[in-house]
Amino acid sequence: MYVRGVGPRVAEMLAAKGIHTAEDLLYHLPFRYEDRQNPRSLDELKPGETASVIGEVRGSALLRTRRMPLFELTVGQGRHALKCVWFNATYLNGKFQAGQTIAVYGKVEPSRSSSNLKMIQPQFELLPDASDDAETLLLEVGRITPVYESLGGARLTSRWQRKVIFRLLESIKGVVPESLPRVLLARLSMPSRESALREVHFPPEGTPFAQLQASGTPAHRRLIFEELFYLELGLELKRRRMKERKGIAFVTTDKVREALREVLPFHPTTAQKRALAEIVSDMRQPTPMRRLLQGDVGSGKTIVALQAMLVALENGYQAALMAPTEILATQHYLAARKLLERSSRKPRIVLLTGSLDEDRKRYTRGQINRGEAQLVIGTHALIEEKVEFDRLGLVVVDEQHRFGVMQRFKLMKKPSDAEPDVLVMTATPIPRTLALSLYGDLDLSVLDELPPGRTPIVTRRVPEERSADVWDFVRKQVEQGRQAYIVYPVIEGAKADQPELDFSQDEPCNAEATSPASPPSSAGKRTSRKGKSANLFPLEAPAPGKSNLKSAVEMHHALRNGPLAGLRVGLLHGRLDADEKDVVMRRFQRGEIDVLVSTTVIEVGVDVPNATVMVVEHAERFGLAQLHQLRGRVGRGAAKSYCILITGKRVSEVGEERLNAMVRTQDGFELAELDLTLRGPGEFFGTRQAGLPEFRVANIVRDRQLLELAKQEAARFAHHPDAEITEAERARVWARLKEAWQRRYGLVEAG
Repeated sequence: MYVRGVGPRVAEMLAAKGIHTAEDLLYHLPFRYEDRQNPRSLDELKPGETASVIGEVRGSALLRTRRMPLFELTVGQGRHALKCVWFNATYLNGKFQAGQTIAVYGKVEPSRSSSNLKMIQPQFELLPDASDDAETLLLEVGRITPVYESLGGARLTSRWQRKVIFRLLESIKGVVPESLPRVLLARLSMPSRESALREVHFPPEGTPFAQLQASGTPAHRRLIFEELFYLELGLELKRRRMKERKGIAFVTTDKVREALREVLPFHPTTAQKRALAEIVSDMRQPTPMRRLLQGDVGSGKTIVALQAMLVALENGYQAALMAPTEILATQHYLAARKLLERSSRKPRIVLLTGSLDEDRKRYTRGQINRGEAQLVIGTHALIEEKVEFDRLGLVVVDEQHRFGVMQRFKLMKKPSDAEPDVLVMTATPIPRTLALSLYGDLDLSVLDELPPGRTPIVTRRVPEERSADVWDFVRKQVEQGRQAYIVYPVIEGAKADQPELDFSQDEPCNAEATSPASPPSSAGKRTSRKGKSANLFPLEAPAPGKSNLKSAVEMHHALRNGPLAGLRVGLLHGRLDADEKDVVMRRFQRGEIDVLVSTTVIEVGVDVPNATVMVVEHAERFGLAQLHQLRGRVGRGAAKSYCILITGKRVSEVGEERLNAMVRTQDGFELAELDLTLRGPGEFFGTRQAGLPEFRVANIVRDRQLLELAKQEAARFAHHPDAEITEAERARVWARLKEAWQRRYGLVEAG
């Protein structure tokens, strides 16, 4: 439909932001609100709070400092003033004139230079004056005002969006199609779709402001529920269709059970026995298994997966295991060979990774195609078009969130005469509510106890000024015949060709990174999809091109020639090629390296039972899930193990919470819940390609209860719908699902 104010050029800009239709624009919701009915008074502000203030521009100045340019703006109310500061914001020079009315939003901080308060990097908006038209005045002042994420530079601002969305809502008054059955809305006491959209964008007078900021109004809850309902209905349909597909009904005879007993290296835990029973029960069904095996670090997932693969092998089928890295794939290959050499069947096991030479790859692919290789272990090389299986019966995907759902589907679609069973493994403890949406098409098995022989890990937090004590401790451990890891957040120091590292004090360094090479953009802030900005630099930011983060390369040199001189100190990071990584890791596993200095490349899957010390420098820069994974690299033998978290001088409140949790508990699920709450699902998984749908209005951390409700109602609609729901309403829901599921999520055909 035609939307007033949106021509061809603006439509292009909107499309670049994923807004293609009028409906998309209506579902681009405000990320916060400003109470311009009752603005805050400067004399009631307190340091530490986040507030919205309306005042008069008193003056501004661009200050050239040795580190970077600073732009200062003074906002006044009567006798009181507030100083606002932006880093590298030369673009703001000349933008303001004394006497203008401005709204600023940010965290209030004390000012060192005066008794006034200040805001660092606040968001701002110039408000209309008497010369503006009546519609602008109506939307901007004297009301609760929606604030939107910018959709494109200086043009598609919050003010522009308010006008366009207001006009759009007026033009479709009374004709917005309902997307949920009326009886469902009545039972849940939810407003109509049109009312919800109108009230979310332009809240009526009297709407509780705290509810608005928390997306907790009835209007918000209605739109959130709608999105989660269609997600869960799509997953419900997917599960139903999976049960209609032809799978492999594996048999578990006495011969198969004996083969499983042959390879068990120890008495399994109750959790392992329960998980294997659930997996084997699925494998016996004539429909394809889709199951998630979730277990904390060291809970024994691999042995359960190998037993499941052995069931497939004993039935005359092939099994494939896909791992995210060559190191982990190689480790699985060696573990499988060692374990299955006890088997009387002696299956042929092959390894297929990207670093193999072409002749070796071709030979291995031939073995797979002819069925000569029964157990195939590899990396993403397994999903290449050239790889064809003879009789693929079971696919095991390790650390699924590192692949993305499309890669998982691609490997699933390599069947022979029937679809293979699929077992997804993850060592990242995933809270149940997140698993419901991320792995909603999978049944869940959980390993919630550690096998015998795993010792508790002593976790300590140490300030960097006591690092000398840490190195003495590492040396003593090596003298006792043990080994140690030392992990750094960056590979090497600042270089002109390296990307920036986010210096936000509240966000961890989630992956191998390099030190920053340049200051942030002129705006001095980063804006997320939901529009929340985070300062890249604190006031005392490092100078451009410099970093106060220690790096793996530099510290490898410093430690080897300093406090750890005389020890065999190795170096491992992501820039080494696959062969170099393999050589270093094998030397460490054989005990030829005493101390391994590394980046987070060792986070997943490296198994060295003799390693008893994990030192993480700049621990405040890492996420909880990542710290927990790193800690899980030690404690794999009988000896007492230690995790030492060395922290920098400045640790944020969120950083303190993460570090204290690490010291307090080793329960991965408790840590995952906290990490998910602190960082949100996108950061929790470290990638937007984790398979998590790109929600428009829902946030599965915040909206956990609505997710559970949506799952219940979706199952009810799919299997036992209310009798009062009309045929027309049912047809409308399924049609809406097909459109939403395919266009919004793009994961599966809905009809």
